Amino acid sequence: MKRIIIIIFILATTLTVFAQNQVYRLLIGTYTNTGKSEGVYSYSIDMKLALITQKSVTKGITNPSFLNISADGKFVYAVSESANGSAANAFLLDKKNEKLQFINTSLTKSKGPCYICSTPKHVFTANYGGGSITVFGIKPDGSLTDILQLIQHKGKSINSERQNEPHVHQAIMTPDNKFLLCNDLGIDKVTVYNYNSKNDKNILSPFDSLTVKLGSGPRHLTFSKNGRCIYLLQEIDGTLSVLEIKRGKLRLIQETTVDNNKDIVNRSADIHISPDGKFVYATNRGTANNITCFSTNNDGKLTFRQQISSGGVGPRNFAITPDGSYIFVANQQSNNIIIFERNKKSGILTNTGKQIEVGAPVCLLFY
Repeated sequence: MKRIIIIIFILATTLTVFAQNQVYRLLIGTYTNTGKSEGVYSYSIDMKLALITQKSVTKGITNPSFLNISADGKFVYAVSESANGSAANAFLLDKKNEKLQFINTSLTKSKGPCYICSTPKHVFTANYGGGSITVFGIKPDGSLTDILQLIQHKGKSINSERQNEPHVHQAIMTPDNKFLLCNDLGIDKVTVYNYNSKNDKNILSPFDSLTVKLGSGPRHLTFSKNGRCIYLLQEIDGTLSVLEIKRGKLRLIQETTVDNNKDIVNRSADIHISPDGKFVYATNRGTANNITCFSTNNDGKLTFRQQISSGGVGPRNFAITPDGSYIFVANQQSNNIIIFERNKKSGILTNTGKQIEVGAPVCLLFY
């Protein structure tokens, strides 16, 4: 009995030490048209030893700005965000050598794909320039089929500079993979599509929609841990909406904001929830260049906790480490990724002073 207890103690101690020596593996999507980056970067970060090591860079893809890792962790899908030759790209994720191996490319046939997500059967791109959603199939080797479906949005909203036509900014699956939600910045609408995973045609079919605050520009959303609430960030005016989703139907339950200074120009960007579901974080670009923390209440509503400088210019995407200890913020215009330590109890962020220098970082994914 004593021997069993000793073994359990040693195992627990070993796991604790491993957690304390966590080495994070990070993929970075970038804009190559700036001339400051070459593609998708892979980094290894050892926070305890303060070692930041570039492992590889995958070249040959124009503006692989947004990335997605398949649920089984075997494949990576990346957009080519451009006016001409817009496409989705498939890669094999070689975890041992920490690099990507190109598989194939499939054209979106709609301009400016800026977001990509996947299920075991399909890949979806949100096409900002074209105001549409493109659906691809996935073959057994992870490669993409030609287009299976293209859904074109129509309409406009009240902002004459940004909302004269549809601009689809995100297409994201619900946690149960039953619905795909689409945020359209150009028409101030969130649309719910029923996901018909077994269909060869009409894979997505309209199910519900919600028009949000006019002129707000819905951009990105994230789900509560139980999947019952949606936290929706609006780019143009900094509104942060809390929505209830029930059997695919949407209902607004709260509106707050990341704009705590009326003299700033908003360009709110990305939003994520902590692994324990207790805190929500959102970035704001424009003249704000900050990240805001909210705590989540039992009813899903939000309470403001902190707003802190992003440590650079143009905080776009950000990522929370799987253990919740750190947040990495990609500052696109200042070409750096700032690492913040996160207090798991309070949610408060502290700039560690550590950063990764990479050209035009847009999307961060831990794997």
